[in-house]
Amino acid sequence: MSKFDIEQTLGKLTRDEKISLLSAVDFWHTKEIERLGIPSVRVSDGPNGIRGTRFFDSVPSGCFPNGTGLASTFDEELLKEAGKLMGKEAVAKNAAVILGPTANMQRGPLGGRGFESFSEDPYLAGVATASVVQGIQSEGIAATVKHFVCNDLEDQRFSSNATLSERALREIYLEPFRLAVKNADPVCLMSAYNKVNGEHCSQNKKLLLDILRKEWNWDGMIMSDWFGTYTTAASIKNGLDIEFPGPTRWRTNELVSHSLNSREQISIYDVDDRVRQVLKMIKFVLDNQEKTGIVQNGPETTSNNSKETSELLRKIAADSIVLLKNENSILPLKKEESVVVIGPNAKAKASSGGGSASMNSYYVISPYEGIVKKVGKEVPYTIGAESHKTLSNLIEQLVVDPSKPAEGDNAGATGFFYSEPVEKRAKDESPFHVAAFKHSFNLLFDFKHDKIDTNNPLFYITLEGYFTPEEDANYIFGLQVYGTGLLYLDEELLIDQKKGQTRGGFCFGAGTNEKTKTVTLQKGKSYKVRIEYGSGPTSQLVSEFGAGALQVGVAKAIDADEEIKKAAKLAAGHDKAILCIGLNAEWESEGHDREDMTLPGRTNDLVRAVLEANPNTVIVNQSGTPVEFP
Repeated sequence: MSKFDIEQTLGKLTRDEKISLLSAVDFWHTKEIERLGIPSVRVSDGPNGIRGTRFFDSVPSGCFPNGTGLASTFDEELLKEAGKLMGKEAVAKNAAVILGPTANMQRGPLGGRGFESFSEDPYLAGVATASVVQGIQSEGIAATVKHFVCNDLEDQRFSSNATLSERALREIYLEPFRLAVKNADPVCLMSAYNKVNGEHCSQNKKLLLDILRKEWNWDGMIMSDWFGTYTTAASIKNGLDIEFPGPTRWRTNELVSHSLNSREQISIYDVDDRVRQVLKMIKFVLDNQEKTGIVQNGPETTSNNSKETSELLRKIAADSIVLLKNENSILPLKKEESVVVIGPNAKAKASSGGGSASMNSYYVISPYEGIVKKVGKEVPYTIGAESHKTLSNLIEQLVVDPSKPAEGDNAGATGFFYSEPVEKRAKDESPFHVAAFKHSFNLLFDFKHDKIDTNNPLFYITLEGYFTPEEDANYIFGLQVYGTGLLYLDEELLIDQKKGQTRGGFCFGAGTNEKTKTVTLQKGKSYKVRIEYGSGPTSQLVSEFGAGALQVGVAKAIDADEEIKKAAKLAAGHDKAILCIGLNAEWESEGHDREDMTLPGRTNDLVRAVLEANPNTVIVNQSGTPVEFP
């Protein structure tokens, strides 16, 4: 137990220091006041694992099943063990606060972040939330239950108004939070973006003070969701303790001082109430510092990437799988049976949803790779039908050196960072930074370097790698950016996202529409892929997303009808078929909702054709929210 005294410390703080504690200093850290022993505390996402402080080029972490999967175990003790492992993962990232779990209701099946939540049932969601929180906090790490409350859709999430009766609010939407508070006493809660009955949650007196503080007697810290603070005085007076992220927009010294000096909006006692709750979070961190060993602004490591971690993650994942039915004992599969693998998700590594849940995992394999490893030999495969919104999965198929295996440092592409575009660069100019790219979707908005002006993050990247097709065919390449981009294949320009940009849904609506190009490639030949990317400020589109983002992709061009016929024929020629279908991070993501529950593309036609050709088919669906089956 630390000697940190909350009331003594509060009494020693100057007014300016108090105001500075009411907001974070950057995306992931609170304010330090060294003279009083108040450390800067690191927070970290999140729902699928503890990512650390970077989206781009992040240190790998353990990837957990999503909320739907965790709740599907119906195992409180296992969920506590999962929480403990999350706590250990946070220690490896020197993060004292985890931004999770998510306790919202999956009442609407189309919510973009539904996969983060546990259930449409408030009791199950509450028990699951409490179990995970108990596990996290037993390791000396603070949990943050989010998003309080009714944050169950993404469309217009900053302004949407959840209008509902008192009974519905309490029996459905508040109940998981109440159970978590009662059974686990989380150190932190995060307010939601939306309004409830006309008032934003982050300044909603009824929710934050009357219910959470007075009725439930909860005494933790309330933080805003990122950019989810909308006022100065009202949010302070009505119970929002700290604004995230920093630098502050609504709690500058000038704005808060002006509200105080007015003597009508807020008083210093309101500020003291908010600071006191921040200091309570600080005390929890300091009280557990000896146990956690967390270092302020410490390094982010993979120190928890152990055999024990892998075994527990595998156990949790296995127990999260739901067997809907097993007619005629098709399962378990037998080694002597001939098997074919079909489906768009078979070779996809869809380990998490998009947004705050995105992860750079210690280890990811596709269902197809897992099947091949299990049977010890190659298994016949065809895609059957496409399911992507836009093209991806190019960098995942690249290698740095085509003469070496696609593993370790040789897998993916290499990115060379420069201050000038390629046409202005000296031939012998050295990059100021070099990074390995492992994924086709790259958010660069949080990339920082001494050579980059944070107010105008202008830089250029040359990405290089080699693509080797598995068969002679036409291949479609795609590119979308917030910034600018040129995609070359063997030094021939395929796609120009530098000229004629049109706005699309990419990068939360800040980026371009996807541009594509089809080319004929030969099996076994290694083609050099080069991408020239200019960061966000080079964009022709007026947006605010910092250094920007890019996504590149490739897919074999197929005739949809012929591919379904091919899949059915393959299925008919084997004892059993394994059909892998579902969604991915494009469909389930923070920032947007699905339009309907239909499986993507021609998936339903594929399922019907394969089942007709071979009734002994195992259908594997990957989704965190409901989908319609044919």
